[in-house]
Amino acid sequence: MKQPLSRIDAAELNLNDKLITVNRVAKVMKGGKRLRFSALVVTGDGAGHVGLGIGKANEVPSAISKGGAQARKNLVYVPLAGSTIYHAITVHFGAATVMLRPAVPGTGVIAGGSVRAVLEACGVKDILSKSLGASNHINVARATMLALTQLKNPKEELAKRHSVVATGEAAAHE
Repeated sequence: MKQPLSRIDAAELNLNDKLITVNRVAKVMKGGKRLRFSALVVTGDGAGHVGLGIGKANEVPSAISKGGAQARKNLVYVPLAGSTIYHAITVHFGAATVMLRPAVPGTGVIAGGSVRAVLEACGVKDILSKSLGASNHINVARATMLALTQLKNPKEELAKRHSVVATGEAAAHE
């Protein structure tokens, strides 16, 4: 199974981009206001692969395309337990805090805004979540991504711990 934070090739996945938010930034110059746009884009295949990107440009479409390209570069694999996650997790990113909890099948995605977009792109169908602290779309989305990368598969963790114990015992007996 793939490990979180490993480099994933976006070419072999069927990815769908979703725009979370567009932010208009005005810079006041001598001749008037210069407008630029930043777009927060999430991409995922609905099967455990998800990425987040921010694109900035003078026009909205090019900002969205840059954000999508950035999201494809930042793909991570998330271990899923069927249609939910393996365990509850709480993560802080900046002033934003995101809590994710597994839910029984049929619950749906109980999340709002950036958290919902990231979880749906990942392929999570049943989850309970709460966003606390700051409501900044970028920080909430990054906190969600951080939480998803910190999730662990219990079977893999047990296998790692048993192998550590076995090698430790072997060294103690020699």
